[in-house]
Amino acid sequence: MKRDRSIRNLLSDSCFSILLNNTQFNKYGTYQFKSFIMQGTMRYSLLAGGKRVRPILCIASCELVGGDESLAMPIACAIEMIHTASLIHDDFPCMDNDDLRRGKPTNHKVFGESTAVLAGDALLSLAFEYIACKANNVSPDRLVRVFAELSSAIGSKGLVAGQLVDIESEGKVVSLKELEFIHVHKTANLLEACVVCGVIIVGGNDNNNEKVRIYARFIGLLFQVVDDILDVTKSSMELGKTAGKDLVSNKATYPKVMGIDEAKNFAYHLMNQAVQQLACFDTAKAAPLYHLAYYIANRQN
Repeated sequence: MKRDRSIRNLLSDSCFSILLNNTQFNKYGTYQFKSFIMQGTMRYSLLAGGKRVRPILCIASCELVGGDESLAMPIACAIEMIHTASLIHDDFPCMDNDDLRRGKPTNHKVFGESTAVLAGDALLSLAFEYIACKANNVSPDRLVRVFAELSSAIGSKGLVAGQLVDIESEGKVVSLKELEFIHVHKTANLLEACVVCGVIIVGGNDNNNEKVRIYARFIGLLFQVVDDILDVTKSSMELGKTAGKDLVSNKATYPKVMGIDEAKNFAYHLMNQAVQQLACFDTAKAAPLYHLAYYIANRQN
């Protein structure tokens, strides 16, 4: 809880801090005011709540290999900005078409589609700016690797690829292999980047990187399997987003492809595979990552 508050406080400050320190806006009057309105639009989604799984993964993996929270926090907050940007865009009518996110009306429902597009773009840009400005205790060569890892995870070979195949698969018969491609790219790749970036900034070795990457890939798939199960077993009020929407839009899901009982068994398998990757690390330092795997497997929203 304390760590979640720390992340939230930094996120709250981040949308204003860089703009307020930039004196070039002082002479633009009304245009400056509109920039502040955009900051409010960004904050609406960024501070709406959520599990903060991705930033916590980054911090936990940093601590796993000997780093501390303060070293990882700028990258962790930037990752939450990237994730929130993806959610804003994911909710558009041309994408997943959702009206509810984190228990609140989606960004485009409140501010309009054009403003929401720009808010997502701005959050994505701010994420990389925030790392460049705030990660002062990380060496430049490691920051370059962080930028490469994050941009690859969310680009045309990562999240974007998964989103595209997901959209094109609506209403079609999809194999388990195709479904895995969608969610490795759409969900797991960013989770992989979270843990790998946490290791990179401390100077962890390639074996550390590979172990946490595989761990994150398993929990990324686990997250989606559980998400699909909850979509057909929980209400919108319980989930904080529209329940049963995947069924209505005829999307490929794990319960649809495997059946709900087999999907539950698959989730248990993925959780076990994930925690096995942590066996080579100090048990106490790996405890948060063990906990996150169990939390993701057993979450109810």
